Amino acid sequence: MPSDRPSRAIRQARPDEFAALRNIEFAADRLFESVGIGPFTNDDTDDHLATAALVLVVGQPAMGFVCVDLVDAHLHIWQLSVHPDHARQGLGRLLMEAVSAWAVAQGFDAITLTTYRDVPWNAPFYESLGFTIMSDLTPELSAIRDHERAIGDDDFGARVAMRLAL
Repeated sequence: MPSDRPSRAIRQARPDEFAALRNIEFAADRLFESVGIGPFTNDDTDDHLATAALVLVVGQPAMGFVCVDLVDAHLHIWQLSVHPDHARQGLGRLLMEAVSAWAVAQGFDAITLTTYRDVPWNAPFYESLGFTIMSDLTPELSAIRDHERAIGDDDFGARVAMRLAL
């Protein structure tokens, strides 16, 4: 018997999906306003999906995605977004598990990211996956944090860099 529940399968994103993934990102960003963060200034010309080392999506059509690249020889999460219509269903966790498995298979020893420390679906979520807050940043990660401060991300709340040892 067919299910009405959308597929939770993880797969690699296709370039023709990138515009839809950006829409998921923008919709997810609006959730931050509920905790006093934002609105964010989104750059429509930002091409982080097209230049990423890996973009995984959950669902067909996509309900969420994770975008990763290399920073200081570690896999780095640039963006994890789940559309608000599909939030709180474990999709972000599924995407992170898939990225971790891919990273291990590729020989990486860590995953890094930057995030808001006090937003429940940010640092506390990543801590539940085993990430820890970093006190000593690598050069490229330090540059990312400098850029985040320069564009005003820290004006919305405390941000941290985090690492998951694999």
